[in-house]
Amino acid sequence: MSRGAPPLRYTLRQLEYFVAVGEAGSIARAAQRINVSSPSISTAIAQLEQEFGLPLFVRQHAQGLSLTQAGREMLEQARVVLREAGALRDIAGDISGKVRGPLSVGCLLTFAQLVLPAMRRGFEERFPEVRVRQQELNQVELFSALRRSEIDVALTYDLDLPADLQFTPLLHLPPIALMGAGHPLADCESVSIDQLKDHPMVLLDLPLSADYFLSFFEAIHARPLIAERTRDMAVMRSMVANDFGYSIVNVRPLSDISPDGNPVRAVPIEGPIRAMRMGFLTAQDADRSSAVRAFIENGVGLVRSGRLRRIGGLPLV
Repeated sequence: MSRGAPPLRYTLRQLEYFVAVGEAGSIARAAQRINVSSPSISTAIAQLEQEFGLPLFVRQHAQGLSLTQAGREMLEQARVVLREAGALRDIAGDISGKVRGPLSVGCLLTFAQLVLPAMRRGFEERFPEVRVRQQELNQVELFSALRRSEIDVALTYDLDLPADLQFTPLLHLPPIALMGAGHPLADCESVSIDQLKDHPMVLLDLPLSADYFLSFFEAIHARPLIAERTRDMAVMRSMVANDFGYSIVNVRPLSDISPDGNPVRAVPIEGPIRAMRMGFLTAQDADRSSAVRAFIENGVGLVRSGRLRRIGGLPLV
């Protein structure tokens, strides 16, 4: 009597490595993203290919790895398996009353250095059985990472949010003008967009963020005098401090000194312009994860305690 095919033998860890490589397009980038050595990932991929009897990737020395047709189909199913395994872990945690397991957190790169470390520290002290991994991304990258389940929760602004993602607001953050100490408007209690439009601007040129800042000028039918563009917050602050122009942000810097040691002024912008809301962004079904729920609750507690007051804005919780 036939006993059928032998059972497949693979681990969830191998599937996790496979998904990481499939999304990153190379073992080196996947290793950096999930903080695992490249040889460990290579071994896991080889074991999966041997177990399944299928080539999952085409090796291209100059271009990294690309998924085969079989690999693309297996990748989608591997994501399903990992999601369901996570759901089992969450059910077990709910029953036992413990929050545990991995948690991947994304944060908007413009304010990650000001908020995320303190938020992580408090959370990990309360829940030591949760293994937190973080990524700093722009807004478009955060949307994509949530949809692909590369991250479980994101800390970001309510900027052009897609309908398929869920937002939990934390702080109301009106825009602020940053300028060097020698700027003609540096000693003003507040400034308007009409006043700013005739001065050189250093634009923080990130996806969606740049459109948001430029919309202030469109609303008064004006164009800013963009002197410089940068995608780096620290570079922007130093350029402002060295009088290349003013810039606009929503999070108040914790120091009035730029990274290169020069003074910077933060001046509120007055008028009917849209403020940003900072908060947590998740997939619609992410509330079933006990780790995600606990991370959001911890962030709400941080805001209520006043520990984020230093970056400006008004609490929304």
